[in-house]
Amino acid sequence: MSAASAFRDRTGLSLPPGVARHFGLLSVLLLIGMFTSLNSDVFLTTPNLVNVSQQIAVVAVLAAGLTLLMTAGGIDFSLGAIAAVSHAVVAKLIQGGMNEWVAVLVALVLGTAIGLVNGGVVTVFSVAPFVATLASSTILTGFALLLLDGMSVSIGDHLAVLGFGELFGAVPSLVVLAVLVCVAVGLLMRWSAFGRNAFAIGGNESAARLSGIPVVRSKLLLYALGGFLAALGGVMLVARLGAASPGTGGLPLELTVVAAVVIGGTSLHGGSGTLVGTVLGVLLLGLVANSLNLLQIDPVYQDIAVGTVLMIAAIVNHQRGRRT
Repeated sequence: MSAASAFRDRTGLSLPPGVARHFGLLSVLLLIGMFTSLNSDVFLTTPNLVNVSQQIAVVAVLAAGLTLLMTAGGIDFSLGAIAAVSHAVVAKLIQGGMNEWVAVLVALVLGTAIGLVNGGVVTVFSVAPFVATLASSTILTGFALLLLDGMSVSIGDHLAVLGFGELFGAVPSLVVLAVLVCVAVGLLMRWSAFGRNAFAIGGNESAARLSGIPVVRSKLLLYALGGFLAALGGVMLVARLGAASPGTGGLPLELTVVAAVVIGGTSLHGGSGTLVGTVLGVLLLGLVANSLNLLQIDPVYQDIAVGTVLMIAAIVNHQRGRRT
């Protein structure tokens, strides 16, 4: 019996479908928030909430692209590395005198091209997505280190409007951009033929192909979109930090993104997933990290906590897949 069903049986109240589907995640978020607020006076302060929202904005952008890709049965372990390369490219181009927004455009085109190449390796050469994108991640991580030559590259006050700007004097620009991306991808998944094709491919690729869905083209576009959003995440990183640094992005970021998507309920086998669930997964990881920091828990235990949450989510995800 699901948590939503238990709530209905005990209270006699029926939850809206969207709330019922993610009732467990919402409950965990509420419990963690209540516990932390009772043990920390800082948790509910505006500066802390703004800081948390900025920290998770990049993860949300990358996770949005991965959610759509995973509904089609794919995976991309190079998104964090694409973000790393993109943030390094932007910094180096700005340092070389290029206009900041032209540098951003170059990074976005580069990220899209990398995603397209990843999709080509997966679809044209039939290489397993895990292997293809993990190899790509290794290559791109090394390339990012070469670009920066082991040193941080400052961009000064370039891109300050993105990294430090605020809408209405209160909402950080990074958060606004992340919200817009998530809304756009959510609408794409829910209301477009492209989104429906992704679900169909993830549910049964052979049936999707026989029904006339352009499977190869759809997958290429999905990987390209993932690369574009990963590059956008890289731009957000360099804007927020004011510099490009070795070690920023890469596999740690990618693992966080994958964890958020899996925790949000997107099937590891494809065919199901929601952007709302992914956003809740991103919020949960951000909330856990922030809570443990405020409670002064050793960082080692933070890793253990996040890994435990991911393991539980993966088990639940697998059992749900077996039932369906």
